[in-house]
Amino acid sequence: MTKRDLLSIADLNGTEILAVLDRARRMKAGERTTPLAGKSIALLFEKPSLRTKASFMVGIQELGGYSFYMAREEVGLGQREPIADVARVLARYVQGIVARVFAHSSIVELAKYAPVPVVNALSDWEHPCQTLADLQTIQEVKGKLAGVTIVFVGDGNNVSRSLALGAALVGARFVLTTPRGYEMDADTLAKARTLAKASGGEVRVVTDPKAAVAGADVVYTDVWTSMGQEEESQARRQAFKGYTVDEALLAAAGPQAVLMHDMPAHYGEEVPPGMLDHPQSVAFDQAENRLHAQKAALEFLLAR
Repeated sequence: MTKRDLLSIADLNGTEILAVLDRARRMKAGERTTPLAGKSIALLFEKPSLRTKASFMVGIQELGGYSFYMAREEVGLGQREPIADVARVLARYVQGIVARVFAHSSIVELAKYAPVPVVNALSDWEHPCQTLADLQTIQEVKGKLAGVTIVFVGDGNNVSRSLALGAALVGARFVLTTPRGYEMDADTLAKARTLAKASGGEVRVVTDPKAAVAGADVVYTDVWTSMGQEEESQARRQAFKGYTVDEALLAAAGPQAVLMHDMPAHYGEEVPPGMLDHPQSVAFDQAENRLHAQKAALEFLLAR
């Protein structure tokens, strides 16, 4: 059987996403299986992590597998050793590779040469594992995904890119509200709109955050400056003035809206201190669901 990778959330179709989410729900409810028994998974991380590392290591163990972690300095992906060689050597030892990289091209090359499934645990282009957890959380609190309005307040970055595609695949409405010059790339927007047209969803971009959130089911935000963009931080703080998701902006959405944040938060920028403890916040449920959604995704990719 041809191996499957998860480099983009669009590597899954809408039916597959819903199946993974249903499996994640049952795992969260306590259903125990060990589909990774006798299997080893390499965690290859160029970037530091709290949620991603912990959730994958715990999840793999709960699925009956074994994981080992390799940091940037241990491997030197593409520097100390060519990516193609790393992929082919690791595949002699393990049944799957979870990689958290700076450049998306690195994980694409890793998947090209590795004969085992490769999972994107974050790249500069997409964050599909986060989107699975996000959709699981939305489904939990709203009871559905089709027709739900998700407003992303912030940068057209890797997190919003995956969420736009994921929302479009399951028939949700996705709205990105961002300053001019920080929009999502045109190719991803076009792809998301094509997927949304087929599923009954919608994808829009607006500049006014207050207008964007009116009536939203979900108000989602993320850091204004991602890892690797530190030299842009001052310019970004200026550009994103007015895009802080505070109590006033959440109130403009309405009492039906839940607040989401993939964390870590830069308090005082995209959210004020204490905002993730707001009664409408589900950020910590969202963080927990990384564990369950990733377990379901690993089962889907490796128990084939």
